[in-house]
Amino acid sequence: MTRVRIEEYPVAGGGPYALTTGPDHALWFTMVHSGRIGRLVPGGEPGYHQLDPECGPTVITTGPDGALWFTEYQAHRIGRITTDGVVTEFPLPTPGCGPFGIAAGPDGALWFTETAAGRIGRITVDGAVTEYPLPDPGAFPSAITAGTDGGMWFTLNKANAIGRIDLTGTVTVHPLPTPAAAPVGITTGRDGALWFVEIAAGQLGRITVDGAVTEYPLPDRGGRPHAITPGADGALWFTEWGGNRVGTIADGVIDLHDLPTPGAEPHGIALGPDGALWTALENGALARVAPER
Repeated sequence: MTRVRIEEYPVAGGGPYALTTGPDHALWFTMVHSGRIGRLVPGGEPGYHQLDPECGPTVITTGPDGALWFTEYQAHRIGRITTDGVVTEFPLPTPGCGPFGIAAGPDGALWFTETAAGRIGRITVDGAVTEYPLPDPGAFPSAITAGTDGGMWFTLNKANAIGRIDLTGTVTVHPLPTPAAAPVGITTGRDGALWFVEIAAGQLGRITVDGAVTEYPLPDRGGRPHAITPGADGALWFTEWGGNRVGTIADGVIDLHDLPTPGAEPHGIALGPDGALWTALENGALARVAPER
């Protein structure tokens, strides 16, 4: 097992949820409970940008235009913030749609999920929105990522499946072998496959672009894995919201690492500008995870 050092950095206000590395070599993170976007340069102090306190900023990603784009789950909007802190918000056409996951696509636009509307959305950097209905309107699409095959791949939490949408809006659905697995986070691995977490089954999953699924049970099936991302070490790193841990999988071998603070509620995880893994702890901190030297 690789030994890691975990350091926690408190942030002011409630509920850091997801994070990403921006083009300015800083960590940008959402604060779902206080309606803020935070920014942290490793080694410095965090800064904050206040939004509508009730908007519920959730997932954040770097856009093709060099700005940060994020979903506002409670306000049903897509937000954009420049590295200078200028915010623009785009209301979505479908009321109460609950946008959650967001990722840059290969077409120069952002693609996002609408959990409550059962749709996949696309927004250009100028704010033009297109929505694509899914076959099952109650599927609860959650996280989304760009695949290596030119499509966007996403989890269908309540439909127990992984979905793919091409750039024309054609949707393919791949059911999972384990019933009621409830997939949430998804990412593209360095092997060209999609990797995802099954929060209700306590498993990690891998799906090739041809639709072949492999599942990897976690040592603690009650760990409730939430998010997953590639690390600089070639492994996939994931959070265990219920187990209060972060973990890795490499060549099918899983390692787990306990967080220092009980009940930290780890959610999003991303590779930071300093080469370490960072995770958002909903109890009010960001955690840096790096191998011990």
